[in-house]
Amino acid sequence: MVRRGSPSGNRGPAAHGWPEDDYATLIVAAHHQLHAPIILCWDNLNTHRSAAMRAFLTPHTSWLTVVRLPAYAPDLNPVEEVWAHVKRDLGNHTRVTVDQLTATIKTLLKRIQYRPDLIAGFLGQAGLAPDPQPP
Repeated sequence: MVRRGSPSGNRGPAAHGWPEDDYATLIVAAHHQLHAPIILCWDNLNTHRSAAMRAFLTPHTSWLTVVRLPAYAPDLNPVEEVWAHVKRDLGNHTRVTVDQLTATIKTLLKRIQYRPDLIAGFLGQAGLAPDPQPP
């Protein structure tokens, strides 16, 4: 059985995502192709934190930097506020098909687009300052 998401189809120790050897192969190939240092921004996926991955990363610190993202932190991500706002409004709608749900979500997102005060609030909630408006 070929697992989805794995370039080689191998079933490795990762429950979701690629096994460590596939990550290592991809990272080394990118480094060789780019002829440049690599910076990885990784979340807390078990494969990213595994002993095997740490063993791979350690000898490559001359060209490989890993930046670990914090555990799930919706307060740092303004998109989470957008979706929370949309989901509140979804409770007032009845959808029968996926197309109807899609249309409703697009409408709700479009409403947010025309509310710069709301967008500024989402950014402010995450500790981000919106770009100043041109004079």
